[in-house]
Amino acid sequence: MYHYYIFHKPAGCITALRDPTEPTILKYLNTLDMTKLRPVGRLDRDTEGLLILTDDGAYNQHMTHPDMGTEKEYFFWAMGIFSKEKKKKLETGVQLAGKILSPARPAKVTFLQESRLMEIHGFIKGKKREHILKNRPDTPVFSGYITVTEGRKHEVKRLLKSVGCCCIYLKRVRMGNVVLPEDLNAGEVREFIP
Repeated sequence: MYHYYIFHKPAGCITALRDPTEPTILKYLNTLDMTKLRPVGRLDRDTEGLLILTDDGAYNQHMTHPDMGTEKEYFFWAMGIFSKEKKKKLETGVQLAGKILSPARPAKVTFLQESRLMEIHGFIKGKKREHILKNRPDTPVFSGYITVTEGRKHEVKRLLKSVGCCCIYLKRVRMGNVVLPEDLNAGEVREFIP
């Protein structure tokens, strides 16, 4: 019988079971037997939110393989100004920079609100917080939801950068039909049935 857990990964730890220099998700998972459980996909160190853990390799493959097209939905705050043109570019597919330009699959984007950086400072974490707030407190920011189906490294950040915006907060809220429960706090874990 397989096991499935929803973990609300906090910002500041990496999605790994061991690392000689960085704090890992194991810091929060001491109540679980991690000898067979593995993370389903990854979240960047500064990204928080839904991380599934399981010992079901077929489920893990189904949820993460790009050919399966599993939707991964994120809530974000980004510096910049959002427009209908930028939304259209993201929803039709953009070229992602890297060693070579490569096309990204179309993303779904829902715009939520505009604000100023100083008004959403609670969302900014880590070392960049003081620098950004000191030098750019009046910078326009906007929030929204973005849904992707590939799972490339830094995909959401690269997508937003491709339209001239800088992601400053990112939280995965859904993966396939698994939704991060609103009452599950950062660092907490809960078993579920897929």
